[in-house]
Amino acid sequence: MKHTIKTGLSFGLTSGIITTLGLMVGLNAGTHSRLVVIGGVLTIAIADAFSDALGIHISEESENTHSEYDIWEATLSTFFFKFIVALSFLVPVLMFELQTAIIVSIIWGLLLLCILSFALAREQNGSVGKVVGEHLIIALVVIFITHNVGEWISKTFG
Repeated sequence: MKHTIKTGLSFGLTSGIITTLGLMVGLNAGTHSRLVVIGGVLTIAIADAFSDALGIHISEESENTHSEYDIWEATLSTFFFKFIVALSFLVPVLMFELQTAIIVSIIWGLLLLCILSFALAREQNGSVGKVVGEHLIIALVVIFITHNVGEWISKTFG
């Protein structure tokens, strides 16, 4: 796979999973509102996908080693993958009751992260268990923290 596409895929997928799950879990814990969660996911899919794409764009430019075409390819692939992954979390929210949708979304996100991590570990001849475990622990920490922050916000300001 071409470096620019791999950059967009790995960054877009990871950011799409972690950011969207964290937002969904936190908003659900704080509001228990399907409308708020849908609005949050759409906001992440648009604003954060553009933000991440610009971040990759500037990062690739700063290396001063890539062609303009390669920089734009990495930028657009980051946007595309982040946007699509974030939007994929809307499917369970639209199909299920909100609490069930959050659980399904967590499973979906962790499954995607496992697949990406597994592929990365295999490609680099690394320890699959170590890479997958490390990435899952980070995701679970984000889920735990955002859930608790959402509950705290609800109790403090709700």
